[in-house]
Amino acid sequence: MGIQAIVYENYFDALLRGDRQACIKLIDEQWDNKAPVRSIYEDLLKKALYEVGELWEENKISVATEHLASAITETILNGLFLKLNVLYSSEKKVLAGCVENELHQIGIKMICDTFEANGWPTFFLGANTPMKEFMDLARSIQPDIIALSVSIYPHIPELLKMLKIIRSEFTETPILVGGQGFRHGGLDLIPENDNVTYIEDTFAIQEYINQLSHE
Repeated sequence: MGIQAIVYENYFDALLRGDRQACIKLIDEQWDNKAPVRSIYEDLLKKALYEVGELWEENKISVATEHLASAITETILNGLFLKLNVLYSSEKKVLAGCVENELHQIGIKMICDTFEANGWPTFFLGANTPMKEFMDLARSIQPDIIALSVSIYPHIPELLKMLKIIRSEFTETPILVGGQGFRHGGLDLIPENDNVTYIEDTFAIQEYINQLSHE
């Protein structure tokens, strides 16, 4: 079941107005109508935030409007997570965060929530995680998977630096990368044959998790 275009239009209009209650009501209606959570993630939340980002880049909306849209979306994600009734069934752990100076954390949070919905404990460090603190926690918990997000293309070099540092100590750990920053290129810069996988969206991460469960 997909999200109807009129639903998206109404949601996006409410998001730009900063009408949190209207946004939450629309999301709750989709949940009650049995819309798949990943469709809500991709066809409403992510799509709307990408459009908000494009409007901001074109100076058609203010920074305040962009921040408000992000805050509303995080509120919605927290509410959806409570509806998932997560039961941890895996001993494997995921460590996830954004590269240094990256302030947008919603996409990687969706990835973490998808892992959690499949029973994987995650350690979500959010936006702008200093490299030293990221590595300190990695050494402490010894994650089975590391996930990194970059939402702005100019931050790709910071991602590459982070990958090199992680790989120097975690030589075999699978690393997942993704984010809006790759819409403008950069995939050709990701090291080949180094167990680094680009994940486009939550549908892709679900497929990735499904494959792991059959190994």
